[in-house]
Amino acid sequence: MPEITPRQIAGWVAGVLVLAVVGLVLLHRRPAAEPVAAPAALNVQDDGGAGGPVLIDVAGAVRRPGVYRLRAGARVTDAVERAGGARRGADLSAINLAQKLEDGRQVLVPKRIPGGAAAATASASGLPGSVPALPVDLNTATLEQLDTLDGVGPATAQKILEYRQQHGGFGSVEELGQVSGIGPKRLAALRDHVRV
Repeated sequence: MPEITPRQIAGWVAGVLVLAVVGLVLLHRRPAAEPVAAPAALNVQDDGGAGGPVLIDVAGAVRRPGVYRLRAGARVTDAVERAGGARRGADLSAINLAQKLEDGRQVLVPKRIPGGAAAATASASGLPGSVPALPVDLNTATLEQLDTLDGVGPATAQKILEYRQQHGGFGSVEELGQVSGIGPKRLAALRDHVRV
């Protein structure tokens, strides 16, 4: 058997080291990320909004109520469109169509109620802080209409709208007491001026 020289051993060790380094480089090399196409049915477009898609529950007076995945930065109007649009008799003036959507929220499109236009006219014609001529419907009133209620300013009116959206509307006038800033005294004063 031929004798192996130290020079040959060093060459083999160097070769094994080179193979090990090349193997490690190849193992840790990451392939270029392939762009992920959005599902065609969702028609997701990036408008520069941060974050991923949001899941929104669209309910009420829309053609196809349900839970929909929308792009980050989408607005309430996008959710209503995605649900097939508003039904005949929907009161779109009762919701803020320009509001940005947040993941896990519900968009509730209320139905127009008989006398709603008269109530809106009576409320809109009143001065801020004056008592509207007709009871204000907590489930359909706009911020401006709520602001006409005695003791309810723009900040409290906004809290009422947020509560309504988060909880899918009011089940009773008493539920108004759960809105931040409305205590028992204010609820008692408002009870005869609001309805559901």
